[in-house]
Amino acid sequence: MLIEQIPLENGCALGLRFEMQKYPLLVIRAEKGFLMCGYLNVSAAETLGDVAVKVKGVQSFGDMLKATVVEVTKFARELGVETGMTGREALEKMF
Repeated sequence: MLIEQIPLENGCALGLRFEMQKYPLLVIRAEKGFLMCGYLNVSAAETLGDVAVKVKGVQSFGDMLKATVVEVTKFARELGVETGMTGREALEKMF
């Protein structure tokens, strides 16, 4: 597992990378929520009350920041996160 600090304008996020068989499982955790890759389930995060945002087709933290948000929980929407914004834009709203 790789843990990396990711500096953003509104704070410093924490990136977690788990090497799986073919592609990495990636999560970037901000103060109020997290950005996840396609391995993880937004419905489960919503059920648990999490601020969660999903991007797909990523293999690095840099990819996640540039990728387009494809799915969000209602709790993320309450912070102003919307599908179509970048992962970076979504994370900035989670501080």
